[in-house]
Amino acid sequence: MSGEKVQELVIISGKGGTGKTSITASFAVLAKFPIIADCDVDAADMHLILTPSIRERHEFRCGNQAVIRTEDCTGCGKCMELCRFGAITADGEGRLYGVDPVACEGCGVCVRFCPASAIDFPESLCGEWMVSETRCGPLIHARLGIAAENSGKLVSTVRREAKRIAEENGHGLILVDGPPGIGCPVIASLTGTSRVLIVTEPTISGEHDLDRVLKLARHFGIPAAVCVNKWDLNPGMTERIEDLAVRSGAVIAGRVRYDRAVTLAQIREKAVVETDAPSAGDIRLVWESLGLY
Repeated sequence: MSGEKVQELVIISGKGGTGKTSITASFAVLAKFPIIADCDVDAADMHLILTPSIRERHEFRCGNQAVIRTEDCTGCGKCMELCRFGAITADGEGRLYGVDPVACEGCGVCVRFCPASAIDFPESLCGEWMVSETRCGPLIHARLGIAAENSGKLVSTVRREAKRIAEENGHGLILVDGPPGIGCPVIASLTGTSRVLIVTEPTISGEHDLDRVLKLARHFGIPAAVCVNKWDLNPGMTERIEDLAVRSGAVIAGRVRYDRAVTLAQIREKAVVETDAPSAGDIRLVWESLGLY
């Protein structure tokens, strides 16, 4: 990459439904040759707008899960006695034991104390991550399995692969659609990034959640910008939120109006800026304010 550092912009929100994915998709259209990473692995939806063509699929394995070999099990019931998660099942006569894969927490106690050593402890298949092609550039995205954990580790995998592809192919910018909230997946999305854009909305809950996310960004020393989506639904609250952002050391990236055309764009599998939606101009101004060309 001729020595240039890859910039990484993470778009997050304190809660779901604020419009961060719609804004990220529009940024992907406006940017030049970006890598797009969908790190909302618990509920990925960037593919609904960018209609990717999957090029690679990879298993995501993390943690372990107990599996009882019924042919070796003596039916002593020690595993059921020790399991604190109710994951051990038994037939009506209490002779045939098994493990509920959804309830099993992978602690390994049953494996350690089985008198017959009849319990295996293989690595769990928790989901998959993919590399796809889109009209805007490569998309790295993932799908966490049902009831699977370790979403933070899957987020880290997606980001690592996005950086690798960016460096190998000369991409100067990675756009990350992050998960909502302030938990482990969000921390995994933020750590070591260049900048963060926080998308919020003019409500009491939006103000509260923004405050938490701003504190998280400040804790990691990441420069933060704030965008108020649907600002015209409550102009007074919008000003209050922007005052909070400024007092917290963030910059105001802009405002995006409430626009029913956003839903129509999603139905057509288009980013907002690919349509004549009134809010498309607002999103362009937010993008320009970030200075990431």
